Amino acid sequence: MGGASDLPPGFHFFPSDEELIVHFLRRKASLLPCQPDIIPTILLNHCDPWELNDKALQAGNQLYFFSRATQSRVTPNGYWSSICADEMVKSSGCNIGLKKTLVFSTEEPSEGIETNWIMHEYHLIDGRKVSSSSTSTSSSRKLHREKGHSNTESNNWVICRVFDSTCESQANFHEDMELSCLDEVFLSLDDYDEVSLSNN
Repeated sequence: MGGASDLPPGFHFFPSDEELIVHFLRRKASLLPCQPDIIPTILLNHCDPWELNDKALQAGNQLYFFSRATQSRVTPNGYWSSICADEMVKSSGCNIGLKKTLVFSTEEPSEGIETNWIMHEYHLIDGRKVSSSSTSTSSSRKLHREKGHSNTESNNWVICRVFDSTCESQANFHEDMELSCLDEVFLSLDDYDEVSLSNN
């Protein structure tokens, strides 16, 4: 479902907040393919959370997808609203992203009824894309110019994790943990892309 079949047998997709930003959102914003390329793009305003099962990448009770950042999170039958302060996501001691937590309510905002649907929405907060090195930064900028994309446009991407809080949740499964054992594999793929770009 939603690209889950692209994972090797026995692999499960339960990324940490850091992994979602470093290996997926940052690459999406850089107009580079994600490795593995399994997370679909969905317009948040077009779907209620219970409609995501057939559209988003499903991993356990978690639903993952890319979307465009928007101030209005109104859907056909409700809306998403923030329920707590934003959290910083760190990598190697540096702030790399912002995590927003929202709850879905039905009806109109003036008389909304909160549901059990929760969304974590991740934003990039730095100017880097794949790497902080000058080589990758200049290559990324060159790629943006060649494809006619501005930095503002590429930074409008977010990655979302949606789940029903009444189900056993693994949304915080990786909190306060180091990157998974697959991190070295992802990083090697990132390095390969940087070398390929610098040679073009």
